[in-house]
Amino acid sequence: MIIAVDGPAASGKGTIAKALGRHYRLPVLDTGLLYRAVGLAVVKTGGDPDHEADALAACSFNDGVLADPALRSEAIGSLASRVSIHQSVRQALVKRQRDFATQPGGAILDGRDIGTVIAPDADAKIFVTASVHVRAQRRYDDALSHGGRPDMDSLIADIQARDTRDMSRDHAPLRMADGADLLDTSNLTIDAAVQQAIALVDAQLERRRKA
Repeated sequence: MIIAVDGPAASGKGTIAKALGRHYRLPVLDTGLLYRAVGLAVVKTGGDPDHEADALAACSFNDGVLADPALRSEAIGSLASRVSIHQSVRQALVKRQRDFATQPGGAILDGRDIGTVIAPDADAKIFVTASVHVRAQRRYDDALSHGGRPDMDSLIADIQARDTRDMSRDHAPLRMADGADLLDTSNLTIDAAVQQAIALVDAQLERRRKA
């Protein structure tokens, strides 16, 4: 069983994917970490994330780097969005994602092109979203909880810029996949969002069973 969870930054898709993993007892891959790893590798080697050759060269990272806490920073998130516009980078990371998705027993993947490119035949697809201001507030609260001093205007601008890059790129742009269910978490608690996600997945699985 493959479950695809897509959506923009800070929509809640990562939290929901992990909860679905616990519920269905399936391994979960945050595919955004792959692009963050590329962004981090580019920086460490003194490359330019906007230069396709530099970004592609950084795709040969070891999977062990995915556990690096530095990948979770806002700065690396922005770099991930920048390197992800390169077609060669996306193609280089496709195999890692598909290998994970097709492992025995199935898997859950969250990202921005799971249901459209990586696993278009997934058994269930959810597109998680939330308003820009709600997503910025989540980033603000998270930074505050880690001792940061975030600037709300900067967070909003960064999220809007990332949305624009993700939705307007030529290759695998962010969009809701055919057959996916929309889950807007703007006004939902985490528990409520998770319960709605489970209900949506169960309904999709049931429809496939009866088809």
